Formats: sequence, C-alpha cells, structure tokens
Amino acid sequence: MFREMRLKEDNQLPQEQALEMLEKARYGVMALDGDDDYPYTVPVNFVFDDNKIYFHGATEGHKVDAIKRSDKASFCVVTKADIVPDAYNCLFLSTVAFGRVRPAKGEQEKRRALELMIDKYSKGFEEGGRKYINASWDEVQAFVIELEHITGKKGTP
Repeated sequence: MFREMRLKEDNQLPQEQALEMLEKARYGVMALDGDDDYPYTVPVNFVFDDNKIYFHGATEGHKVDAIKRSDKASFCVVTKADIVPDAYNCLFLSTVAFGRVRPAKGEQEKRRALELMIDKYSKGFEEGGRKYINASWDEVQAFVIELEHITGKKGTP
C-alpha cells in the first residue's frame, strides 16, 4: 500500500533510527486533507509513544475540520539539515510517518496525551503543567495518530 523509497539502498535508514528521530524531534509537520482539495500542512508539538503520535490543539479550526474530513495523515520530522553549498546538496536526516488521526478516546487518553506533552516540553514545571491542563481542559483537544508506516531517510553526499 505504501511506496518503497527510491534509492532505498543508499538513502533509507534503519527502522530503529527512524523511530529514534520521532522520539527526539522537537516538532513535526503534519499533512492533512485541507479545504478545496489543497493539502494542509501544520507544524505541531508532539510526543511519540507506543507507536503513536500525540498532539493537541483547539476544539475547532482548520486542523479539526481537516481531521473530520479525512483521518489519513502524513507526519514528517527533520532532525538534521546541513547545507553543502559546493556539492549543491543537503545532508539531512528525516522520518516520514503515515497513519490515521483521531481525537483522543475519553478523558484518560486525553489526560495521558497532555501529560506526555508536559513531560516532554516543560521539564521541571510538571506540577504547574498539570494545573494548566486542568484549567484549560474544555478548550483543548488531544489527538492521536495511529501509525501504519514509518520510513527514515538520509541525504547522501
């Protein structure tokens, strides 16, 4: 169902390295089915855990509308991008993942997603983060991408 990478012998990274990039990347870019048949890409803070990507957002808006329209998503992180001007090249490390996105199921999964976000992005401020989660509970929504395919790629010299 998913295409094989072109020149995969030279460019494809081991699965473990692709997963590690998802664990360590600070943000990713998600692609969804946008308005009027235009793709919609949006950068998001996220957490990768248990082969799922968790992120949060408002309870309404372009992202929510796109997810309601189609649950298919692509998600990309780039963890290195070194330009080599005299070689007309870029040495990069990236991971692209495909999966189905959905709102978190129930309060327990929503809380887990939001707490994972606090743990990743607000080290040392977890207690305040949990208070923030409680104070903004009704205005925030958590989402989950159930991953179906993950590929890591490197730019070669």
